[in-house]
Amino acid sequence: MKTLEYTFSVPSSDIQHDMLITMLADMGFDSFMDDDFGLKAYRSAECRDDLAVEGLLAEPAFFGIQLLNVAEMPDKDWNELWEASYQPVVVNERCRVRAPFHEPDSRFEFDLVIEPKMSFGTANHETTSQIISLMLETDFQGKDVLDMGSGTAVLAILAKKLGARHTVAIDNDEWAYRNAFTNCELNGVTDIEIILGDASAIKGSFDVVLANINRNILLRDMHHYVAAMNPSAHIFFSGFYTEDLESIKAEAERLGLRYCRHLSRNNWVAVEFVKN
Repeated sequence: MKTLEYTFSVPSSDIQHDMLITMLADMGFDSFMDDDFGLKAYRSAECRDDLAVEGLLAEPAFFGIQLLNVAEMPDKDWNELWEASYQPVVVNERCRVRAPFHEPDSRFEFDLVIEPKMSFGTANHETTSQIISLMLETDFQGKDVLDMGSGTAVLAILAKKLGARHTVAIDNDEWAYRNAFTNCELNGVTDIEIILGDASAIKGSFDVVLANINRNILLRDMHHYVAAMNPSAHIFFSGFYTEDLESIKAEAERLGLRYCRHLSRNNWVAVEFVKN
């Protein structure tokens, strides 16, 4: 499968930079990289839609950003680029998230192997690393867990490693769905139920819900997540900005959730609630 590399001019601020990545991800872009020329974004050539990209850049929030170039990259070049740029991530000195080509490191309690392919969730982004940080401080022993918008399934895999019982990973992207099986096998975790679908695919009830998606989907589907939570269950949200926290809290409290704590880094937030 061919991959397209889109090169955008340098955003005017970190907020504009992160907003652009979020919106491009919603449009189907899978990976991103900064260099001296600006922001590079990658997507499958089968999903090419330059008119949609131009329409996005016409929005006032992205004033000044230009699309400089679109180039087709063969798979081999894409894999080499990814391997050259991807580095392991360590969270709370307990959990290391690495690629298959990195050597194992027994110093870490959890040494997770993630091959992202076209899926989101390598822990390089603050949304994933912060929710992992919260998970490492949470009791998962014997808990039933839902990982909603699971991407690479890194959170579901960690939940199993932390002692979770029945664990379900749901994503509506077929790349992510297939990739989740690969990563479960790489980590020796074979009993995660992996489902291709959206919030309507949720069945059963859970003690912990993980939802690392984005603000709009969280607000739209939060009632589905809450309906699947057992009494006193915990839910972790991430994938949104600091300025969105109040709207997330307001909807959560309206649905009967109580705020516990949150982490924030580089304007990205991960937050924990409990069901009353």
